[in-house]
Amino acid sequence: MPTRSATTAWTGGLQDGSGRVELTSSGAGGFDVSFPRRAADEAGGVTSPEELIAAAHSSCYAMQLSALLAEAGGTPRSLDVSADVTLRPDPAGGFQISQIALSVRGEVDGLDDEGFRTAAEAAKATCPVSKALTGTSITLDAALA
Repeated sequence: MPTRSATTAWTGGLQDGSGRVELTSSGAGGFDVSFPRRAADEAGGVTSPEELIAAAHSSCYAMQLSALLAEAGGTPRSLDVSADVTLRPDPAGGFQISQIALSVRGEVDGLDDEGFRTAAEAAKATCPVSKALTGTSITLDAALA
């Protein structure tokens, strides 16, 4: 299986510095990062590690759920997945990702609500990004559309 890579070029200190993340494996783009924007309520056009984790988690989860729905006899027509990643002060010092809230609404032929929710919970437990984030509270709100 492949290894994917990203790089960050950073200049300055934490509060006055800034950086640029480049998705080097795919060449799909680059994104500005800064700590003050990371810790602010408004991102101001600058991304953060938490937003990138949210993107990774929502896309990984959608892929895993589509596979599990098919295994359960369903045919996924559409899945709308969001991930909200929360950054909080860590009581031990610094910061921590304290919670990830996944939400999915699906249009699936051949499965009822219970079958959908069962597959959704299994996908939360088995998607590779969820596994990588073991130790972080991950909640799920799943329903058929």
